[in-house]
Amino acid sequence: MEPVSSEPAALWAPWRAEYFASPRNPDFLREAGQTTDDRGHLVLLRRRHCFLMLNRYPYTVGHLMAVPYQKVAGMEALSQGEQLDLWELAIIAQKVLRKTVGAQGFNVGLNLGTCAGAGFADHLHLHIVPRREGDHNFMPVLGGPMVLSESLEAVYERLLVALAECGAATPAAAVG
Repeated sequence: MEPVSSEPAALWAPWRAEYFASPRNPDFLREAGQTTDDRGHLVLLRRRHCFLMLNRYPYTVGHLMAVPYQKVAGMEALSQGEQLDLWELAIIAQKVLRKTVGAQGFNVGLNLGTCAGAGFADHLHLHIVPRREGDHNFMPVLGGPMVLSESLEAVYERLLVALAECGAATPAAAVG
């Protein structure tokens, strides 16, 4: 029997290199909110004040974000309609993630400010991260490697079907 190595395992995740190598587009979330190409921007569902999208660089399979159309840095700048839309989308997201990726729990939260880990500190967005028994806890998810077993496109398709089945969705492209 070979001894167990004390060194961490190396995981191959070449898609993460794209995240670090690509120049930051500070208006990415605003563009996703204004686009007519919902599929290209991974937008799943639109409401009057906010929209739901798949995170292009997810912590786990099915990691979603609820985003206000208005570009604001802090919660105090959100209108009541934006606040309600954010939470409604978080509730819908949990429902479809239980159905599509087998989520058993969730981390739902905001990273407000760059010191808090916000990649787009000037455009608040709510993360909905599906969790399963036995996976990493929240801190290793933020700092450690993850292996995603499914492509973004496949997850996007499954989520669109589940949204339609639960009656939550007018297809994202149909709402302006």
